[in-house]
Amino acid sequence: MGIISWIILGLIAGFIGSKIVNKSGSGMLLDIVLGVVGAVVGGELFNLAGIGGVTGFNLWSLLVAVVGAIIVLLIYRMIVSRT
Repeated sequence: MGIISWIILGLIAGFIGSKIVNKSGSGMLLDIVLGVVGAVVGGELFNLAGIGGVTGFNLWSLLVAVVGAIIVLLIYRMIVSRT
């Protein structure tokens, strides 16, 4: 996947993850960053489980990225709420 695909997938995954965790978006830039990081985290977790991670710009990759974004957002909220 190219950088533009990662950004678009990250934006969509971050936005969906933010809506699930926060009930509102965290801002476009933070949604993109958390979505891309979430896609990487989700891909690694799914690969470790033997399921297969991000495979391209498709629905499965979006699901993996959203799961990863939710995990990253929950960790981010725990860190921010402590300070």
